[in-house]
Amino acid sequence: MDAQLSKKRKLKESKADKPTADGHADRKALKKAKLAAAAAEEAAGEADIAKEAKKVKKAKRKADKEVEEAAEAKVEEESEEEVEEAEKADNVAEEEDDDDDNGSPPPLPAISEDANTDTLTLPPVGDDAESGSGRFADLTLSDRTKQGLADMGFETMTAIQRRALPPLLAGKDVLGAAKTGSGKTLAFLIPAVEMLFALKFKPRNGVGVVVVTPTRELALQIWGVAQELMAHHTQTTGIVMGGANRRAEAEKLGRGVNLLVATPGRLLDHLQNTPNFLYKHLRSLIIDEADRILEVGFEDELRQIIKILPKERQTMLFSATQTQKIDDLAKVSLRANPLYLNVDEAQQFSTVDGLEQGYVVCGSQDRFLLLWSFLKRMAGKKKVIVFFSSCNSVKYHADLLRYIDLGGVLDLHGKQKQAKRTSTFFEFCNAEQGILLCTDVAARGLDIPAVDWIVQFDPPDDGRAYVHRVGRTARGTEGRGKSLLFLLPSEVGFLAYLREARVPVVEYEFPTSKVRNVQAQLEKLLAQNYYLHQSAKDGFRAYLHAYASHSLRSVFDVHKLDLTAVAKSFGFSKPPRVDLTLAASMAKNKAGGGGSGGGSGGRRAYGSQPRQHNGTGKFQRRG
Repeated sequence: MDAQLSKKRKLKESKADKPTADGHADRKALKKAKLAAAAAEEAAGEADIAKEAKKVKKAKRKADKEVEEAAEAKVEEESEEEVEEAEKADNVAEEEDDDDDNGSPPPLPAISEDANTDTLTLPPVGDDAESGSGRFADLTLSDRTKQGLADMGFETMTAIQRRALPPLLAGKDVLGAAKTGSGKTLAFLIPAVEMLFALKFKPRNGVGVVVVTPTRELALQIWGVAQELMAHHTQTTGIVMGGANRRAEAEKLGRGVNLLVATPGRLLDHLQNTPNFLYKHLRSLIIDEADRILEVGFEDELRQIIKILPKERQTMLFSATQTQKIDDLAKVSLRANPLYLNVDEAQQFSTVDGLEQGYVVCGSQDRFLLLWSFLKRMAGKKKVIVFFSSCNSVKYHADLLRYIDLGGVLDLHGKQKQAKRTSTFFEFCNAEQGILLCTDVAARGLDIPAVDWIVQFDPPDDGRAYVHRVGRTARGTEGRGKSLLFLLPSEVGFLAYLREARVPVVEYEFPTSKVRNVQAQLEKLLAQNYYLHQSAKDGFRAYLHAYASHSLRSVFDVHKLDLTAVAKSFGFSKPPRVDLTLAASMAKNKAGGGGSGGGSGGRRAYGSQPRQHNGTGKFQRRG
């Protein structure tokens, strides 16, 4: 019986220990309650964090606003002139606040159409210029611009600056003619920067000034000068040009650029295809080297740009030469009654006073030998620019000179990628000595410091092109430099064109007998080096094409060339067989006409005498 009672007791205890359904429910409810409490606690923590973040953002905005207000207050205290300018800026800011709701930038104050230079104290001009100081300090400029000029080392104005700055600062449209090296870059940048400062331009206002220039190198140079001049200003600068990253340019334009330097093709592209490019508040359009822009085929693009941009603006049009096309462009771009400035009219010569100019007459076979002898004397001592007529000729001569260990040789031409052209340009600018071989891509407007010699190895197109080439030296008010022009005996008639262009030149004499033994070494080098041989062939072909298409056919007549002698100047013992149809080149010649060998199309034999071709597109030997 005791055993039965014990068994029942154990069974009862085991049943008591077994969990029930109600116990399960209680534990689940407790677990859910704990999870809910944890979630609630986490949510409360996130809410606190968000609340604190909002407080931090609010405090940051308040601090930024206080910093901005303090900065503006500091600017307003600088001078009485800037107090007045700040009041103008406040009016603009009020308009901006009104427009912030609809997201559109404010309209900026209009430039007065009645701006009159008679109300200004004009610096002395012309023959009386020496009687006055002609200093930038005499002009009414902002302290920030004056500081920028001082940092750049500019104190005295050039003739074009004395003439152009007062009317441009007064808001007048100007058509200016000035030779290269005259200082016109500052003449148009200073008024542009002062306008941006006076109207308190900000990035959100978009572009206020556009500078259009023909080449990428000149655009880079102007942009660099603008950055230096605006170092103490808050306005932004930018550059757009062919060969650069278009997407990066578009992004920067979207963020806001106040002063934009551009080449015509890329500028038109952005005007037509970049939605965030804000240009409706443009106040100033500057067209630099307008004649060159037209010469290189950008007339249509330039006219479209002028048509797209706002009409209510100040326009500055600068050109080294005045032609009918320039007059036509002025009519569509400038407002009525623009001011015409020509500081060159009263001067005896078209080139600057500090430039010594000479020429040397030598045969084709001696041209490279003479150039090599000259450059060898200058290497490591002087800064020299040598001009060629074609990209391939530049490339070959640069390769050759480097191969024969002539130090410090750089090359710059249109077939290079933009990054290479830019790095080469600035490398030569920063060098104290060196040799730059280039095409006319570097002949217009570029301000390369302290160039000692300009060598025109291949002939320029005309007197104006000559002036632009030699304008790379003797720049500024006290610049000094020398130039050397290579001419064949058949090309001395070009001197008459130089006299007509008011260019004074004297003949130099260089002995060639000491370097003639180099010819054999040069021919041996080309025979052994396949790369140089191919490069020389390309250069030879390009030289003949350029010569055949020269605009002055009466002087530079391809039929007068001794092709065997020309080949020797490129390092060949005899002319190479090249696929060259001179007839095709001459057909493109603006002068038109031409031909020899019984009217068979103008082919030439290897020698100096005209010869009919065989229809294969290659030169033929006699016999």
